[in-house]
Amino acid sequence: MNKRLDAEFFHRDALDVAPDLVGKILVHRLPDGTELRERIAEMEAYRGEEDKGCHAAKGRTKRTELLYGESGVIYVYLCYGMHWLMNVITGEKDQPQGVLLRAGERFDGPAKLTKKMQIDGSFNGVLLKGNEEIWFEDDGYRPEIRTAPRVGIDYAGDYWKDIEWRFIADGK
Repeated sequence: MNKRLDAEFFHRDALDVAPDLVGKILVHRLPDGTELRERIAEMEAYRGEEDKGCHAAKGRTKRTELLYGESGVIYVYLCYGMHWLMNVITGEKDQPQGVLLRAGERFDGPAKLTKKMQIDGSFNGVLLKGNEEIWFEDDGYRPEIRTAPRVGIDYAGDYWKDIEWRFIADGK
């Protein structure tokens, strides 16, 4: 039987959570009881105000407040005014960090993943702990993982753009 990830899983540094989420299964239970399931194939870590690629790089704002809060909370935002992207807050309160779900085994790209999993802005601020609508499972699968630079953050400067905080299941 698959084990649901508990709150402690997310109460760690983003650089530990991101690679550990690769291979886990995202589950979204729809109102009719149907479960959408997707194995996570790619994650990115974003780590604090010093990380120029992180939304918290410009400090605490209404938009970024969730990043400073409790770990294990979903942070969903609209990219380019049309694509919902899903993150999970990690680490200690008041130390803004999180992990971005970049791809599943069947769905390349963070926008395709959220679209196929029917995740939108209504999930922003949702706590994973004890949630019966959305959660992550561990079925014991452990893929080999390679690293690469994060995607789409050229504005962050060379150091932050080139740092290998993207974690990808080998073969993806």
